[in-house]
Amino acid sequence: MITEPLELPEPSQATLRGARQLLRRQHRKETGRFLAEGPQAVREALKIPESVESVFFRWSSVREHLELLEAAQVAGVPYYAVSEQNLATMSDTVHPQGVTAVVANIDVPLEAVLHDAKLIVICAQVRDPGNAGTVIRCADAFGADAVILSSDSVEVYNPKTVRSSVGSIFHLPIVTGVDLVTAIDACRAAGLQIFATDGESGVELTQLGDALARPTAWVMGNESWGLPVEHVALADQSVAVPIYGQAESLNLATAAAVVLYASASAQRN
Repeated sequence: MITEPLELPEPSQATLRGARQLLRRQHRKETGRFLAEGPQAVREALKIPESVESVFFRWSSVREHLELLEAAQVAGVPYYAVSEQNLATMSDTVHPQGVTAVVANIDVPLEAVLHDAKLIVICAQVRDPGNAGTVIRCADAFGADAVILSSDSVEVYNPKTVRSSVGSIFHLPIVTGVDLVTAIDACRAAGLQIFATDGESGVELTQLGDALARPTAWVMGNESWGLPVEHVALADQSVAVPIYGQAESLNLATAAAVVLYASASAQRN
């Protein structure tokens, strides 16, 4: 338990500079590091042994995050107090959340997630970081075994992707940089059926019946144009989420939540 007086070291300029540079994709790629911003993301990252390299607390709000400070101490992770201005240089948001961590990349190889997998999400050409993060959060919520981001999708370590996952990026395996055909072929070889979401499909989610209970990989397409015809053709079945009201369509994250809930529920019955 932390007692008075509360004293935190200040980072060196080199340490600050290294953290700031992680806002740039090229630097993330070169170093294999990324930024996790916010209490929930930092809390979950600290649960992964040897994953967090350093934690930065805003001086004015350290006492709001004593649990995280204690967790960093227990894990032997270096921690620092910084000014509001310095913390802002590590964030792409207008109002930083008071704590940020430097974390080592956590993505895993494709083959590492396929053994005994029952539910996988494949994001194909998903370009919006907020959507990608929310899909990861949905996958986590409904017990998916992994999320695969195709090589033409947004970078999983984009700060907005990490932030939008609200810590879920640290809860389930994430595969990145895999060609869509390769991902689908590997999932099928591992015994998963391939369903592709397609609003124009003649088969609705409610018509799948017992098929939903089988091991499944759901392919989710781009936010604006969905899945192109050639990608839909890679699936065993295209599936539409039925809309009973007057909305024209569902956004990507909402559609992902619906189909994942349906699969997860069927698999647990």
